[in-house]
Amino acid sequence: MTQNIEQEALATYRRYIAVRERIFRERRSWDELADFFTDDAVFIDPAWGRVEGRDNIRQFMRESMQGLEDWSFPEVWTMVAGHRVVTMWEQRIGAEADGRRNTQPGISILYYAGDGRFCYELDLLNMAHVFEDLRAMKWRPGPGAHTPPEKPDRDWSLPAAWRHLEMRPT
Repeated sequence: MTQNIEQEALATYRRYIAVRERIFRERRSWDELADFFTDDAVFIDPAWGRVEGRDNIRQFMRESMQGLEDWSFPEVWTMVAGHRVVTMWEQRIGAEADGRRNTQPGISILYYAGDGRFCYELDLLNMAHVFEDLRAMKWRPGPGAHTPPEKPDRDWSLPAAWRHLEMRPT
């Protein structure tokens, strides 16, 4: 069973990434990614904090990515263990005058709930590095950009209904 759930989780994650790449390429709304989450999912962003529920995740994705259309997130590697998908990616923001992209490494941990949906995503990113690059390049957000909440919820626990998926060290 573990191998089947891992294959299903990886296939779902690959579809998720394909949609994310299409969104970037075609300048579509990021809220399409919410369709990959359960109704009670939790998404944790390093700047925005904890967002609970698919409808709120949809709104978060729409608002948090508005004005950041030139940012991309190519994958570096991905691995799966049971219901857990762990991936390293690059956050590419803006371009220098010489065309060089500013990049920071990021890690995401997702929990696969079955039926083509995730119940959890935790994104980890060194925000100090991000802000250093943004200041150095004098980056300004595009029209309609939103700012993260002043005091985001930093609770990184799984949704209550899915805590049985948590893999604890033995």
